[in-house]
Amino acid sequence: MMYQGKTYAMSGVTSVKSWEKTPSRKGPIILIVIGVLLLAAGKSAIIGAVLFIGGGIAWWVSQKSEFSVMLTSASGEMQAYTSKDGAFVSKIVNAVNDAIVHRG
Repeated sequence: MMYQGKTYAMSGVTSVKSWEKTPSRKGPIILIVIGVLLLAAGKSAIIGAVLFIGGGIAWWVSQKSEFSVMLTSASGEMQAYTSKDGAFVSKIVNAVNDAIVHRG
């Protein structure tokens, strides 16, 4: 999610950092546990067990962390940019940090 239309004055920015928000894994874990319990129930529930375990694994794999650029100024900390591309966010943080150092 990008906050379009926002401009931040570099003179007011005192520091920059990246922040990672990992998705909750509760849902996929619950599905996998239900699938394992169905496996223990016997041969009659094996199709349901495979579906639950497969669904839980697919859900787990599809979840991606969100990375944010956090700017700190005299008025507090703000989230300036968010993306699922951690490498890109890292490049933004390095560029903003270089701009702060260059500014002096």
